[in-house]
Amino acid sequence: MKAKKIKENIYWVGAIDWDVRNFHGYSTQRGTTYNAYLIIDEKITLIDTVKHSFTNEMLARISNIIDPSKIDYIVSNHVEMDHSGALPRMLELAPNATIITCPNGDKGLKAHYKKDWNFKIVKTNDKISLGNRSLEFVLTPMVHWPDNMVAYMPEEKILFSNDSFGQHYASSERFDDECPPDIIMEEAKKYYANIVLPYGKQVQKELEAVSALDIKIIAPSHGVIWRSNLDKIIPLYQIWSKNETSKKAVIVYDTMWHSTEIMANALMEVFEEKGFNTSIRNLQFNHISDIMSELIDAEYICVGSPTLNSTMMPSVAGFLTYMSGLAPKNRKAISFGSYGWGGKTMDEINNFFNKSGFEIISSEKIKYIPSEKELDEFKKKLSKSIS
Repeated sequence: MKAKKIKENIYWVGAIDWDVRNFHGYSTQRGTTYNAYLIIDEKITLIDTVKHSFTNEMLARISNIIDPSKIDYIVSNHVEMDHSGALPRMLELAPNATIITCPNGDKGLKAHYKKDWNFKIVKTNDKISLGNRSLEFVLTPMVHWPDNMVAYMPEEKILFSNDSFGQHYASSERFDDECPPDIIMEEAKKYYANIVLPYGKQVQKELEAVSALDIKIIAPSHGVIWRSNLDKIIPLYQIWSKNETSKKAVIVYDTMWHSTEIMANALMEVFEEKGFNTSIRNLQFNHISDIMSELIDAEYICVGSPTLNSTMMPSVAGFLTYMSGLAPKNRKAISFGSYGWGGKTMDEINNFFNKSGFEIISSEKIKYIPSEKELDEFKKKLSKSIS
């Protein structure tokens, strides 16, 4: 387990989780990494740790460079246990180390681990000297927990960005330019859509706070380190955090006897005729977290369901619950579906749309199997509603 040099005397010492496939309901088909960074200076500093079960992997990498007991500072940018899980073991090995965290980090770590460790509390613009290098801190609350903060090393122009700019991506390569660029950007978009999306305003404040910094490397808590594509990923964060959409429609549905599927395909035809980029996703075959990647820049969100036992399909209810928690804003919405003798499903879907603040453009249902005439009428109604 070797450390990976980022700059002279600065190393990646994290862990690679090749096998994780579910992260709080987020499908991580490509695994993830838990990134920790070791700085060798007059004050030996570890920035974040790893998930508890990967402690030995991190320790092996640290030991490849230095005796872990010599660590002076441990910076805790985020309390969540995929970042802090190895802290108890680290404090056993380095009992004199000081944990540097923000006020909410102090509260969160004490609540998680019930330990009275040696804490140093920092706020935005606070600085600590490590010797030849230093760290400056910016608190970024609710990106995506109250305790989040980032650390900047001006001497090396490195931003240790915590969960911002992360990706769930397992790889033996550590830098963005060592990996397929399309995959890295795909995973960065999916990470934002499923982790950071509800906190756009807070991300805007974070981007503003770090805009004056001269950044050459972004070292996040998950995935690869950015050194060659900062001019691509930072503008994307600007777009995503502003909830900017394009001429795009996403159609999400489940179906029992293909009637709702027929309606979904007819709806897709209408959008294509209107010149929209259109994505159609059957919930039987597409994971909700992958659908969120499609929704992040879509102007229209269309959700369809047949009626099952007087309500919507469980898969549709699950998707709507997941989506509403991630809180995309300023979207136009369409509900649709087939029914037999109970037709309240559209009302249930629309309730989610209303709670999300979406503009409901249309709500259409067809009894049993759609006829050609009913489909023609369905398409004509939608064609008038979609602009």
